[in-house]
Amino acid sequence: MLKGISPLLSPELLAVLCRMGHGDEIVLADAHFPAESFNGNVLRADGLKIPDLLSAILPLFELDHYCDHPLMMMSAVDRDLLDPNVEKKYLDSIRQTNPDVKPILRIERFAFYERTKSAFAVVLTGELAKYGNVILKKGVTPID
Repeated sequence: MLKGISPLLSPELLAVLCRMGHGDEIVLADAHFPAESFNGNVLRADGLKIPDLLSAILPLFELDHYCDHPLMMMSAVDRDLLDPNVEKKYLDSIRQTNPDVKPILRIERFAFYERTKSAFAVVLTGELAKYGNVILKKGVTPID
């Protein structure tokens, strides 16, 4: 156990976050996401909800300030609806450390899958929310 680091972050996830560079992306995927079909670097976070994981990751992880959309989520497919509470819960967690975060970009399902293929890693969570997947783009850690 380390002081000041959430116990929700496994040693493997901490190592991935540390190895990521500026512009690299990590997918926090819901429990239904076909992670193994799209990326060879899949970490398990069974039982964890994405808002809790966002609260644990973002004190350690700088979002990319050089792009328009450092956060992306999947759009609903035709004849389906998004639950606005999912994005609200995520933004509530994100704004704890990033109060001025740019809006989340919604991207089409297959475009999301394509981004997942090139992501640094996918964290498969216990999140059950429909369309609960989110991509985080890492930025440059500021020097104090």
